[in-house]
Amino acid sequence: MSAIQLIPYDAAWRERFEEERFRLAELIGDLLDEIHHVGSTSITGLLAKPKIDIDAVLHSDAIVAEAVERVKELSDFNFHGTPYDDGMWTFVSGHGSWGTRLYLCGPGNATHTKRILFRDWLRTHPDDAAAYAALKHQLAADACGDWKFYTGGKSEFVARIVEQATAQKAAKRSVNG
Repeated sequence: MSAIQLIPYDAAWRERFEEERFRLAELIGDLLDEIHHVGSTSITGLLAKPKIDIDAVLHSDAIVAEAVERVKELSDFNFHGTPYDDGMWTFVSGHGSWGTRLYLCGPGNATHTKRILFRDWLRTHPDDAAAYAALKHQLAADACGDWKFYTGGKSEFVARIVEQATAQKAAKRSVNG
């Protein structure tokens, strides 16, 4: 197993996302509602695998199959199905820690919603972002290339942040009426 490579934040990740966003808009733009840069590369200053994670939200669940087929036929992405059976259709380009991971989903997808909550929380809570970076660094060192160990080791932290972000969002809604 190859080591899990984490590198310091690189401002070029934002540019790579914009390049991928443009490419996706050309490929499936008529089916898209939103394109989001998610994952650690979307959080300024955060240590990350240099793989750009993108959530592309489609207009409806009814067109997911069409979007999947277009991306499969017309791009350099490798299709990975829905590995977590959560409605996130996954494509990967690049090699190992490097490249792009694209997720297609319908509107209101729960996994996508959690990713946005997590990303936005870390963008506005630098202490939590630093704690997440430290956790990722330790897990990468301990994992010896075991991606399941690395990813699984982050799940409790991620769940806690999503819970906090969800509660904060609900509290703001109740105040704003």
